[in-house]
Amino acid sequence: MTVRNLRKLFHPTSVAVIGASERKGAVGNLVMHNLLEGGFDGPIMPVNPKRRAVAGVLTYPDVANLPVIPDLAVICTPPDTVSKIIDDLGKHGTRAAIVLTAGLGTTQASGGSGTAQAEVLATARSYGMRLLGPNCLGLLVPGIGLNASFAHLPALPGNIAFASQSGAMCTAVLDWARARGIGFSHFISMGDALDTDFGDVLDYLGSDPGTRAILLYVESIHERRSFMSAGRAASRNKPVLVIKAGRSDAGARAAQSHTGALAGSDAVYDAAFRRAGMLRVDTIEEIFAAVETLARAPKFPGDRLAIVTNGGGIGVMAVDRLAQTGGRLAEFSDTTMAALDKVLPASWSHGNPADIIGDAPPERYAAAMRAVLAAKEADAVLVMHAPTATASSTAAAQAVIDVARETKAPVLANWVGQEAVAPARKMLRDAGVPTYDTPGEAIGAFMHLITYKRNQETLTETPTSLPAQFNPATAVARVMIEGHLASGDAMMSEPAAKSVLAAYGIPTVETHIVTTPAEAAAKAQAMGYPVALKILSPDIS
Repeated sequence: MTVRNLRKLFHPTSVAVIGASERKGAVGNLVMHNLLEGGFDGPIMPVNPKRRAVAGVLTYPDVANLPVIPDLAVICTPPDTVSKIIDDLGKHGTRAAIVLTAGLGTTQASGGSGTAQAEVLATARSYGMRLLGPNCLGLLVPGIGLNASFAHLPALPGNIAFASQSGAMCTAVLDWARARGIGFSHFISMGDALDTDFGDVLDYLGSDPGTRAILLYVESIHERRSFMSAGRAASRNKPVLVIKAGRSDAGARAAQSHTGALAGSDAVYDAAFRRAGMLRVDTIEEIFAAVETLARAPKFPGDRLAIVTNGGGIGVMAVDRLAQTGGRLAEFSDTTMAALDKVLPASWSHGNPADIIGDAPPERYAAAMRAVLAAKEADAVLVMHAPTATASSTAAAQAVIDVARETKAPVLANWVGQEAVAPARKMLRDAGVPTYDTPGEAIGAFMHLITYKRNQETLTETPTSLPAQFNPATAVARVMIEGHLASGDAMMSEPAAKSVLAAYGIPTVETHIVTTPAEAAAKAQAMGYPVALKILSPDIS
C-alpha cells in the first residue's frame, strides 16, 4: 500500500489517450469525447498512428512523439499491445496509467511465458508507474473536469468519493446519483485492481480535503492487511461506507466468477468492516441515505430517538421500523410531557411520537422541537411532515432549520410525499439538515448513525489476545505433536492435523479412517451424504 504517484493518477495536469479512435462506439472514441466534453484544461493528446486527428485534436503516431510527458495515460488498445505501451510510457516518463483493456489475464505475455497481465504489472512496477484497472470503466474527477472513462454520463461535482470493482455498478450509481443531484469528488472504477487496490484508494482519499465521505462497492479484497490499515486510518477522518456483494453462497460464487478472487466468509467481512470503523450497507439507496446522515449530522452521545410529526400514521410507521431494526424510542419524562402540554393543543398524542396534529403551523413545530430537544431522555429528533391544505410544508421546513441551528443534537427530517414537499426537502438539504423521503429511509439512516458510532468506538479498543471462553486442550495437542515429531515423519497426516486443530477449538470436517470398501460404505451411511473419499498414505501428500 502506497500513495506514490497516485496524485498523477487522480489529479493529472496532462492526459494521453493511447488508442484514440474516430470510430463511433469505440472505447477510444468515447474516452476522447468524454475528456473533451468534461472541460479538462490540460493537454489532451490522442495517440493513433493511422489518424491525423481524432475529434478535431491532432494525433501523435506513438508515445515517443508526444510533445509533453503525460501525467496520465488512458490505454484503450488490444491486450497483446498493452505491455509494450506501458514500457514506452515508462521510458517517456509517465507514472500513471488507466488500462481500460480487458482480457489481459487470458492473453499470453509477449515473451511467451506467463500472462500479459503479469507482464504489464512487472513492467509498470519497474518504472514506479501506478495502474488503474485493467478491465475498468475509467476515472472521473469532476472538480478538475477529468472524465477519463467511457461512462455514458458525466458525474456531477461534489464531495463524495465512490470506488467500485464493478463497472456495471459504476454506471448504475452514476445514473442514480445524477438524477438526484448527488455529486462526486472522485468516481473510480477499480476493475481487476492489478496495482491500485482499495487500500491505496482509501489511503489517498482518507487525507483528501475535497472528499467528505468514501463509498466502496466491494466484491473481493486482494490485499487485506493494507485494506484494514488504510480503512482504519481513513475512518478516523471521515465516514467510510461499504456495499459488500456476496452475502449469500450464490452471491459469493457469482462474485468469484466476476472478479476471479475468492469472496471469503461474509461474517469475516462484517467483523473486519466493524473493526475498521466502517459502515456496511446493502443497497445504493441505503448508502446515500447513510452518507446524508453521517456527513451532516453532528456527533451524538446516545441512541434514544424522539419523533415529532403532524401525522399519526407516518409516526407509527417510523416506530415500527425503529423496533424492527433494534432502535430505542425515547420515553418522555413528566417534565417533557408538561413542556409539550404547554405548547401543543389538548388533542396531541401525549407520548412519543409527539403527534402535533395535521394543521400544525411552523410555530408549533418549533415549540415542540425545542421541548423535545431540551429533554435529557432524548438523544436525537426525527421531525416528520405530511403535506396538508391547512399548513405550509416550506414554512414548517424553515422552522425545523431555525431550531436545528440552535442545537448540537442530531435533527433528522422526513417530509413524505413528492411534488408538494419537493421545495421543502430542497430547503432542508440546502440548510444541512439530513432529509429523507420515507419513514423507513429516515429510521434506517438513524440506525446507520448508531451503528457507525459503535464501529468508531472499536477503533480505539484493543482486542484481547484470546477469546474469554477459550479453553484449548493444549496437553492433548502437545502429546500428538511430540509423538509425530518422534516418528520422524516430515508431514502430519490430515486426520492427525485435524485432531490438533480440534484441540484448540477450531471447527474441522468430521473425519474417519477406514480400511475396506465395506467399512467406507457403512461409515458414509452413518455420517450421512454427501461425503468425500480421500487416500491416506505416507507416500501421498
